Amino acid sequence: MSTSATLARAPLPLGACILLSTLFIHFGLAAQPSPATCGSAEHRQFDFWIGDWEVYGPNGKLAGTNRVEKILAGCVLQENWESVQGGQGKSFNMYFSRDKTWRQTWVDGAGGRLDLVGGLAAERMVLRGEMAGDSGGARVLHEISFTPNEDGSVTQQWRASPDGGETWKDVFVGIYRRTKD
Repeated sequence: MSTSATLARAPLPLGACILLSTLFIHFGLAAQPSPATCGSAEHRQFDFWIGDWEVYGPNGKLAGTNRVEKILAGCVLQENWESVQGGQGKSFNMYFSRDKTWRQTWVDGAGGRLDLVGGLAAERMVLRGEMAGDSGGARVLHEISFTPNEDGSVTQQWRASPDGGETWKDVFVGIYRRTKD
């Protein structure tokens, strides 16, 4: 048997095992990121949207349900939408301290995605983003606002502008009413 084969099979002395374990634990833990600190007032600006909701259209008919919850140590609001027609979507919303903005990424079961950025403006959360139009050509500006109402409901208005904000058309208007548990 060769010397290298013998060394490969020889157990490490107890002292070496302790030293390696100590170094692994020390450097392993030291390399871990510090816990997120998402407890500032800015991080809580969108908390009015947290909850289990029934969402009604302007005609008063149920449009769908939505569950909005804090995830990832309270740093992210996750939206879980389901329309009465069976469509589904999710959004992930987060406050970024570096640039003092809220960002939302919306994805749906039809392969759609919309990235929005904005913040609190006059007690409403207002987020804007652009995406290609239906034909894949001209960019369309989207704006989604969330307004907390005195009765505890929230009004969401999603509108789009094909001309950079000159004219707007509602895509969706919904009144969020908390479900009774």
